[in-house]
Amino acid sequence: MNILFSLAMAMAFGLLLSRAMKYLRLPNVTGFLIAGLIIGPYCLKLFPADSLESASSITTVALGFIAFSIGDEFKLSHIRQIGSKALTITVFQALMATFLVDLVLWLCRFPLPIVLTLGAIATATAPAATLMVVRQYKARGPLTSTLLPVVAMDDALGLVVFAISLALARAFGSGEALSIQSTLLDPLREIALSLLVGLALGAVVAYVTRFFRSRSNKLCVCLTAVLLGTALAEMWGLSSLLLCMSIGAAFVNLKSESEASLILEQCDRWTPPLFMLFFVISGAELDLAVLPTVGLLGVLYLLARSAGKYFGASLGSSLVKADPNIRKYLGLTLLPQAGVAIGMAQVVIGALPEYGASIRAVVLCATLVYELAGPPLTKWALGKAGEIAEQPKKAKATAAK
Repeated sequence: MNILFSLAMAMAFGLLLSRAMKYLRLPNVTGFLIAGLIIGPYCLKLFPADSLESASSITTVALGFIAFSIGDEFKLSHIRQIGSKALTITVFQALMATFLVDLVLWLCRFPLPIVLTLGAIATATAPAATLMVVRQYKARGPLTSTLLPVVAMDDALGLVVFAISLALARAFGSGEALSIQSTLLDPLREIALSLLVGLALGAVVAYVTRFFRSRSNKLCVCLTAVLLGTALAEMWGLSSLLLCMSIGAAFVNLKSESEASLILEQCDRWTPPLFMLFFVISGAELDLAVLPTVGLLGVLYLLARSAGKYFGASLGSSLVKADPNIRKYLGLTLLPQAGVAIGMAQVVIGALPEYGASIRAVVLCATLVYELAGPPLTKWALGKAGEIAEQPKKAKATAAK
């Protein structure tokens, strides 16, 4: 099918379902994912499998811009304000998810390679869905300020845990010898190079934008940097999420706050259609047929990971004496899981072919559940924390009373 027709259908159904979500009081992200399920290769086939392959670059670039936007949360002034709190919470929620998934699956006597890899994949959180909900409802407050850095740092920690766990799974699955190189040095090298390349590109962007006066040209410089960053990540085997996030972090710290805000605002005006396509395409890739195949393994993974994220975030928040709303609600906003987790599952298929299919089925099932339930839970948690601004109509009604 013509790729342009498929993209047009994705936009049309995305807009239609986002409108329907307003009546159901659900986030737009949920509508986009449902739209993808409807038009995807497993339903109406308006976005068939061959079109999904052709559109893979769109999802890659969209993730790059999502990461670039999250980089704005790493302003030094903001980090000083939060201090080590966000890092502590990140470590506790990620490792608690890994620990509980590993423990529950091991007690249920699943093969050790499956236990170790699914435990590592449990760390990953989808920044895209969270960012979209925060933007749609203009959420502001302590919970939001903690949530975005935690989601951003979560993937860096997740990459390390996954690399180590996968090396252990290979050893237990095939008798391969463990080495410091494969379990520690290789993942640290990937993270360090991703951050260094991103920081260098961000510094170049901050310098080059001095020579352009119009906002549109400055925006083009940023777009070029993100596209280049995602390309270099693919060519050099680096993390595009970490690389593009560090581009944004370097940029906002090297430019004045007012100028950086203006350029990022331009990005925010340009990227919504791209983000819509990303989520619709993500929904189209979800196969409902995987649900019956995951059985007990999938259910245990969902429950153990959810408990790990919630109680890990709550414990970490308590230790750093964070705001009560952070302790109560942060864990609920960390449930969405998508691109990074699916990418990890793809790696497992090649590294552990005997177990890869089962692991991928579990991850796809979890993605379906988390991406449909996660955004509404995030909205509810932010609302309960009082960080979603009152809608104009409600405000008027309140004033009239």
